[in-house]
Amino acid sequence: MRALVVAAPASGAGKTVLTLGLLRALGAGGRVVAAAKAGPDYIDPQFHRLAARRPSVNLDGWAMSPTRLRALAARQGAPLLIVEGAMGALDAAADGSGSAADVAAALGAPLLLVLDISGQGHSAALAPAGLRALRPEVPLAGVILNRVASPRHQALARSALASLGVTVFGALPRSPGLHLPSRHLGLVLPAEVADAEAVVSRAAEIVA
Repeated sequence: MRALVVAAPASGAGKTVLTLGLLRALGAGGRVVAAAKAGPDYIDPQFHRLAARRPSVNLDGWAMSPTRLRALAARQGAPLLIVEGAMGALDAAADGSGSAADVAAALGAPLLLVLDISGQGHSAALAPAGLRALRPEVPLAGVILNRVASPRHQALARSALASLGVTVFGALPRSPGLHLPSRHLGLVLPAEVADAEAVVSRAAEIVA
């Protein structure tokens, strides 16, 4: 089994929408893919189930040992596991344990970093550079640019990332059609989002 951990510098960067798009697009393309959520969140896995059409599992790097994490991941019975991180890539418990980066390290999986570049250009390179400096043992597969305003905007970010040798796999535009509503506990439940399926389908179209 291979795994990929979708992470970001902070909450609200677009991890969930990208994860849903990947799950649906890969499944539609004939790939057998499973989903997981880093941490104890119970809402995001419900969206994963909508996109992947199979249950999603929680991989809690704070409450579970690396051995337990690997066993649960293997039990999903798919050649590819996509894990959605929580909060920022290095955020977790007060002592710093249990982050998306920790889950990636336990699974031997690379990170795919979602960068919300609204209001940024060359500064988009700061987060990948910091991640490499702070967690050099966790491989960075590359990045997805999110909330891109224009071709020029994308080009500025790509130029800065290229100078670091960071692969840009794609870009998502600023679009109200790629938004999931949230509240204090996180996202609103899928059953409460009238257009949840439309958001998943739209994300899959762009990712594909």
